[in-house]
Amino acid sequence: MQHLPTLISDLALILIVASIVSILFKKLKQPVVLGYIIAGLISSPHLHFTPSVVETGNIQVWADIGVIFLLFALGLDFSFKKLMHVGVSAFIATLTIVTSMMTLGYITGISLGWSHMNSIFLGGMLCMSSTMIIIKVFEDLKLRNQRFSGIVLGILIVEDLFAVLLMVLLSTFAVSKDFEGSQMMISILKLVSFLLFWFVTGIYLIPSLLKKAKRYLNDETMLVVSLGLCFGMVILATKAGFSSALGAFVMGSILAETMEAEKIEHLIQPIKNLFGAIFFVSVGMMIDIPALGHYMFPIIIISIVVIVGQITFATIGVLFSGQPLKIAIQSGFSLAQIGEFSFIIASLGLSLKVIDAFLYPIIVAVSVITIFTTPYLIKLSEPAYLFVERKMPKSWRKLTNKDASSAHPVNEGSTWKRLLTSILKMSIIYLTFTGVVVFICMQYLLPVITSHIEGLKGKILCATITILLISPF
Repeated sequence: MQHLPTLISDLALILIVASIVSILFKKLKQPVVLGYIIAGLISSPHLHFTPSVVETGNIQVWADIGVIFLLFALGLDFSFKKLMHVGVSAFIATLTIVTSMMTLGYITGISLGWSHMNSIFLGGMLCMSSTMIIIKVFEDLKLRNQRFSGIVLGILIVEDLFAVLLMVLLSTFAVSKDFEGSQMMISILKLVSFLLFWFVTGIYLIPSLLKKAKRYLNDETMLVVSLGLCFGMVILATKAGFSSALGAFVMGSILAETMEAEKIEHLIQPIKNLFGAIFFVSVGMMIDIPALGHYMFPIIIISIVVIVGQITFATIGVLFSGQPLKIAIQSGFSLAQIGEFSFIIASLGLSLKVIDAFLYPIIVAVSVITIFTTPYLIKLSEPAYLFVERKMPKSWRKLTNKDASSAHPVNEGSTWKRLLTSILKMSIIYLTFTGVVVFICMQYLLPVITSHIEGLKGKILCATITILLISPF
């Protein structure tokens, strides 16, 4: 009889359990993501009375692929035009939320007696709300057309960008253990150079290639090409010292600026759903339920910190951005949960071996609690606003209910200002390209040339090639 590989049998078990639980959660009108996590708990090797996977290492590989697809799809939904559309309000609110919640998370971790690295990663996990959950709840409660939902979605777009940047910075912290000084600045400059180089290259190169090859690109070929570009960028990002998730997000953002973005997003959706489901099931598998009893106190404390902290700081951030009090409170109550990025950051800390294993199941438990409370908190936001407004002094009421139109000033600008802005942009882009070319030549080309042509002649040849390469810029 033919032996069935454990990878296939494990995948079969995961998909069967996930399908049953997700249908049940759909019937109960609960987020499907929670259903996947419960499916992971059921098929986890930690429970001995249910069928469980044999090789969890294989599932982790599938989960890593799931993260790549999730970030690629996120990048496809993230375009610079959309970023400009959300305006300054979303940036101000997000900056307030992220900095405040990271600080609060760090203080909470230190107060619980955890290490500095555990506390720093905890801060990173607590500062990002769940895009998937909020969008799903808005759809279920029919709130997508409400004014505050537009503000919340704008904040989520900017938070996604912050999350990718945060993952890179946390990786740098974890590897270098250097929180100040030149190493951090070099890492940030390296990240900015990498992003600028590939975005400019992608914006000019990839749309042209897709346009020329359009008549050959049916659905099947377009899917293969887009996935090839995605995984190619994943390899380049990891070679440059960044995470695979960053590479997937970068390529998704580049393709989001092409004419084929909507088609690619449609084609990639089923694959993203499949691997995303496997990722969330793997999250559930890593929860050791018997061990969670020992961490019930930190789970409760962190859940309260997330709900109270997100409501408070998100409300303050939206108020700072110029929105009225009602919109600010509704936005704050909508953002009071953590989700997919918290799991990804926790996975990053575990893979780098810089956080303790107990932090992962704790953060998943906190996420489950806060996700369950999200629909009820959103429904509670309007009564909370009416209560606050009644108790608020009249002078404060007038100040916080001002017209938000001032938050989006229209400034046409002069021709001279536009010219200077254009020159500055081109100078930064050309300087970035020049720096990247010089770095590549010094790092890779010079050793190759000097190994064949020794001495000054080899160095002169390398310098000549470098100058010719940077001359267009």
